[in-house]
Amino acid sequence: MRNWLSNFGLDHPLVIAGPCSAETEDQVVQIAHQLKDTDTSVMRAGIWKPRTRPGNFEGVGALGLNWLKRAKEETGLKIATEVANANHVDLALKADVDVLWIGARSTVSPFIVQEIAEALAGTDKIVLVKNPVNPDLPLWLGAVERLHQANIEKLGVIHRGFSTYEKTKYRNNPEWQIAIDLQSEFPDLPLILDPSHIAGRRDLIFDVCQTGLDLNYDGIMVETHFDPDKAWSDAKQQITPQRLEEITKDLRIRKTTLDQTDYLEKLKALRTKIDVVDEQLLESLGKRMRIAEEIGALKKENNVAILQSKRWNSILEHMITRATEHQLSEDFILKFLKAIHEESIKHQNQIINP
Repeated sequence: MRNWLSNFGLDHPLVIAGPCSAETEDQVVQIAHQLKDTDTSVMRAGIWKPRTRPGNFEGVGALGLNWLKRAKEETGLKIATEVANANHVDLALKADVDVLWIGARSTVSPFIVQEIAEALAGTDKIVLVKNPVNPDLPLWLGAVERLHQANIEKLGVIHRGFSTYEKTKYRNNPEWQIAIDLQSEFPDLPLILDPSHIAGRRDLIFDVCQTGLDLNYDGIMVETHFDPDKAWSDAKQQITPQRLEEITKDLRIRKTTLDQTDYLEKLKALRTKIDVVDEQLLESLGKRMRIAEEIGALKKENNVAILQSKRWNSILEHMITRATEHQLSEDFILKFLKAIHEESIKHQNQIINP
């Protein structure tokens, strides 16, 4: 499935860039001309933009297709937009849009994906599928499978992060492991990173991109605007084309050379995966300690002792049994759990005896 990437003839990951929303014809064309001088190969712009709640700018609609066509004619850039139903597909194909993507809100619905797949059946256009809003790998896999069954050969996926109720530094939590698992299921499927929707802030985009490239992503889709602060949608996460050029120049891209063996390439990729898992471990441990503090407050309110031996022994017994399922030794899991338990007691004690 990666064959369509070779058609671009690039010596670097694919760059898709452009505004979150097409606002005016001048805006679209001006941004296209600025992107022409960067590593960008495809210009993106949303023209149908249903928002989470009504009342905000929801896109200019089909009129924007003419603006994208003009941008393509004047710059030679390929063009991309999101489609959410069969009518969108029909209009985009008639406008000769080169890349169509299915958004996160659409991926959650097999009904919508099936409708789009049937409308796209047999197309030679590039079709990309964003991960669903919620961290649900089977939904993402199912969308890819429906499109594949519709004989769409030029398929790819976009990782844009996942919604969470918890406060993190990201707008949408990356949940890198889900994208890694998808790569394991479809090793030949091009994987594009959307750092804009993951970050939600322009100052985080570079670091998110670097992590993606270290994990062997095939490209990036970055929201760009000539005046990001005045953008009609998602202003905080857009960057200028000039900043995009700086980012693409500063990113470390792993290449195979005479001095870089296949072993070192694979080792670096695996170590990046470990870094991702370690970060998830820290977040989970932090979450556990916050819950322990809530338990401490409850115990204080009810004048209950911190140490509950029966509960602790039950946890040990259960977790030691589970550890064998994950090929973890009993000795390791005992040391690990005891360290966590000691830290939890410290946190509870700080609540009860401040």
